[in-house]
Amino acid sequence: MSSFQKKQLQSSIWPAEKLNLAVQVLCQKAGLIVNPIKLPSLPLMHSILENQTIDRWMEFASNRLKIDTIQVQSTYVDLEKMLCLVAPSIIHIKSPDLSGFLVVLKGGKQKLKVIQPNSAHATITIDSVRNALVDSLEKAMLSPVQKILDEAKIPENRRHIAQSAIIREQLSEKTIDGIWMLRLSAGADIKQQIYHAGMSFQFSSVLFAHCIGHFLLILSWWLIAKQATEGHFEHYTMVAWALLLICLIPFRVLDKWSQNVFALSIGSLFKQRLLHGILQLEPEEVRHQGSGQFLGTIMEAESFGSLAMEGGMLSVVAVIELIFTFWILFFGAGGFIHALLLLIWIAFAVLVCLKYFRKAQQWISEYRNMTNDMVESMVGYRTRLIQENPLNWHTEEESILFNYTELSKKLDDMGTIIQGVTGQAWMVFSLPVLLYAFLSNSASPAAMTMGVGGTLLAAQAFTQFSISVIRTIQVLAAWEHLKPLLKTAERINESESKNEFMMPFTLDEASGSEKYPLMRIKNLAFRYQKELPLVLKPFTMQIDRNDRILIEGPSGSGKSTLSALLAGLRQSDSGDLLLWGFDLKRVGKDLWRRRVVIAPQFHENHVLTETFAFNVLMSRRWPPLNKDIEEALTICKALGLGNLLNRMPAGFLQMVGEGGWQLSHGEQSRLFIARALLQNADLNILDESFGALDPENMTKCLTFVFDQSKALIVIAHP
Repeated sequence: MSSFQKKQLQSSIWPAEKLNLAVQVLCQKAGLIVNPIKLPSLPLMHSILENQTIDRWMEFASNRLKIDTIQVQSTYVDLEKMLCLVAPSIIHIKSPDLSGFLVVLKGGKQKLKVIQPNSAHATITIDSVRNALVDSLEKAMLSPVQKILDEAKIPENRRHIAQSAIIREQLSEKTIDGIWMLRLSAGADIKQQIYHAGMSFQFSSVLFAHCIGHFLLILSWWLIAKQATEGHFEHYTMVAWALLLICLIPFRVLDKWSQNVFALSIGSLFKQRLLHGILQLEPEEVRHQGSGQFLGTIMEAESFGSLAMEGGMLSVVAVIELIFTFWILFFGAGGFIHALLLLIWIAFAVLVCLKYFRKAQQWISEYRNMTNDMVESMVGYRTRLIQENPLNWHTEEESILFNYTELSKKLDDMGTIIQGVTGQAWMVFSLPVLLYAFLSNSASPAAMTMGVGGTLLAAQAFTQFSISVIRTIQVLAAWEHLKPLLKTAERINESESKNEFMMPFTLDEASGSEKYPLMRIKNLAFRYQKELPLVLKPFTMQIDRNDRILIEGPSGSGKSTLSALLAGLRQSDSGDLLLWGFDLKRVGKDLWRRRVVIAPQFHENHVLTETFAFNVLMSRRWPPLNKDIEEALTICKALGLGNLLNRMPAGFLQMVGEGGWQLSHGEQSRLFIARALLQNADLNILDESFGALDPENMTKCLTFVFDQSKALIVIAHP
């Protein structure tokens, strides 16, 4: 690194004790937050600041600021490409000569715009940032590389090129970390998300292109109509008409392109927000739903995204055309009366569409019920084949299908009427005004032309309007089903605004002292509903460090309910539950569930149709860092899954689940145990996790779990 680059970086580096201020300033200037939120300083517990410590602090800061932080890493050779794309971001510089944080506001192909500690903006080269990140690695390679060059007797004028090539080759697969991207949370205010995605500009582009294109089209046909009414065509008029049509082409292309870009942006935002909302649901909110309801939600989400884009853009186009049509009719042969008839017909079309909407709501309700019932029947078809009377196998399905078919027929008939009649009937409705103007000879030929053209244009607009309304009504029906999920995306933000959640380092300090036990339970009680009796009667207990607790009891005795309470998955009716001396409200659900980890019973734990690596590491981060993969492989092999990984063609990256490699119950149980151990929690709770294992594997796994757990609760049948 040159002295100029070093000096440039030194003026832009934030010290570690000001990282909280750096993150606040970056979030404000990048538009990620509106109002400043005070953050505590990064705890400097050691002289060497580890990325793991920074990552935990960044995660806490992102929760407080309601943003997303993503720790990324890159290989040595791809570092420059990644630096172009990470802004806004925080970069940890830890070379021997420079130490601190670089606050990147905007990226570019060759330069980065950074924020200096005095809040001023500066531009530095990507090459200088890259050199600072790899400086210590390259310096460690200099001595052995120089020795190789000396032995090879490389000429002095070629040594620098050879040295760079050797270092690049040796470090090509070396990973560079210490970079955190800051992004707007999927649960942020929808207006803020639309602004950040640039959708306001995209929508403006759609309006601009369509309005200009429509104006040029009307103007071109006005020229032709004008010449036709005069009884002759001038050469210059035809040239002007041709030029207008040629100019129309790029605006039509821009219109379609802008619509597609806007549709993709809206669809992406919707799906991100929907997924974020789903991930915020509490276990109790989905436990009562069946496979059919889940499938129905997925189908509604797919139809909502596609129909919203199609119907929304058609509605915009139809409204623009109706506005143009209103003014054309106003200045046409029919004048104000003709324009008033257009408004009356619009009101009539809206009333018909409202009636269609009521029918659509009934159809959607029947459709959801049919989907739920049929999927549930398909899931349990083996039981039905064995136990249900064959004469009754299809009775219920036939009744449901008959009702659905009848409602579909009525809805389709009304939709056909709307699409077919709205536009055509308008021409009949407006014809008397044109006939009166024509017979009374009260309008000029140009005005008559405008009146006829406006009528035809309105018919086209009504046809598009009717199609868009049908799509929009289907979207509104789907919205009623998806609205609760989209609302949950904001739930965490609302709860955090009312609670000052503690930093994870506070629990670290508490767990390192002898002042408090790991968990203290006092008079804890629970019931599922207020009118039902207590499932767990008030009890008191204490869990200390290194405790190994076995909880046994018959089915229905409340073992799993107790484990859910301890893990923060359920809320108690009364009593106190303290983790290292702090209650759940003070710690926060997210942090509590990281410190107390549960592997639920088999029917509540799932193997997703994804890679084995994803299923194991979903408790960490995705995509994982190299150290995550190495630790996961070590734990899996220790739990006896090494043979399984060797058998699978793709090994750790093999697709598993219903659509991939089928795991046995014992293999799934060990995967669930590995998933829990990888969270490195203060307390591990294993709910009947060893029931599917043979004695040899159970002994092996139990021994390893004992060694790896700081504290352990095992739930089993007597």
